[in-house]
Amino acid sequence: MKALIDPQKCTVCGVCEDVCPVGAISVGETAATVSDECTLCGMCVDTCEFGAISLPQVGTGPKDDLSAYRGVWVFAEWRRGTIHRVSYELLSAARKLADKKGVPCAAVLLGSDLDAAAPSLLEYGADTVYVIDHPNLADFTDEAYANSLVALVREKRPEILLAGATTMGRSFIPRVAALLQTGLTADCTDLDISEEGLLLQTRPAFGGNVMATIVCPNSRPQMATVRPRVMRPEKDARNGRIEKVTLPEEVFQTRVEVLQVIPEEDVTAKLSEAEVIISGGRGLQKAENFHLVEELAQLLKGAVGASRSAVEEGWAPPSHQVGQTGQTVAPTLYMAVGISGAIQHIVGMQGSKVIVAVNKDPEAPIFDVASCGVVADLFEFVPAFIQRLKREG
Repeated sequence: MKALIDPQKCTVCGVCEDVCPVGAISVGETAATVSDECTLCGMCVDTCEFGAISLPQVGTGPKDDLSAYRGVWVFAEWRRGTIHRVSYELLSAARKLADKKGVPCAAVLLGSDLDAAAPSLLEYGADTVYVIDHPNLADFTDEAYANSLVALVREKRPEILLAGATTMGRSFIPRVAALLQTGLTADCTDLDISEEGLLLQTRPAFGGNVMATIVCPNSRPQMATVRPRVMRPEKDARNGRIEKVTLPEEVFQTRVEVLQVIPEEDVTAKLSEAEVIISGGRGLQKAENFHLVEELAQLLKGAVGASRSAVEEGWAPPSHQVGQTGQTVAPTLYMAVGISGAIQHIVGMQGSKVIVAVNKDPEAPIFDVASCGVVADLFEFVPAFIQRLKREG
């Protein structure tokens, strides 16, 4: 599918050709034309002031036989030889969904030299692990990963496809949904099966003030991404199998060449996995005071987090932001230092096992979700707490 041009409205102004990020539009003498390279991103639609461009409406053509789709799949995220924790979290959730529907549960693993990685997925409930092993998948690119997953979905026809709302998942899963002409619900916090057998996809909306439950009744697969640490991984080993899949070579050909992969900072990579997170907010007043959070995190062998306001002030990099527009975390201990507790922040950390809040305002919203609250001036409490930790070793 590709964007549609109305030749009666097109003025051959060329704006659409200039804004197309993939070079899929060319302007002729009488009208613009769109090639098969179109990704349906919609940028041309937004910039055409004459209304000459539109996107095709999904579901207006002949309907697929929805009964031909069966099974619950999880995209298992593999990075530099390691499977991301969110894959195990989603497999545990997918296993329950599959059991409720009475269908198989499968994981899809994409990458290179995957023999050692695939068996661990069977321990978390997968009946089948589909492995697509190719040198061109060693480094992640949107095009190669999307094309590979789309080709497998079209061949096997799963009813439900889940993925983590990680950097990788957010990058290419929307492309998969567009190519499959199906819907996608992002950043879900809960999944269930309705009485009609549809996937109930629940996610925060309007800044976390309401929870919306979304269904996709007319297209398949039903697709959703889930933030890391929302689900809990539970081992449920089955007598599963590993199936190596061979796809046509053209599936792996891309227009992007990966020249170098630069690893994340240690603390950034650690944030979503940390058992202890110390986060600082606007109450720290200035960048120089953020060292209190960093020192406390180091003593507790934890990671450093930050509220959105602290990030916007430049006190911490965006990769440390916890909240609706940052990372969702669920450590054993989450300590909020000088954070008032806006709903956008709470959405990102309310799954933590123990929440400790330090704030001099006893009416601060953060105390509504805190397991333990310290009503005190953080510039008095935190240094004293650090000294106590140092004395006790």
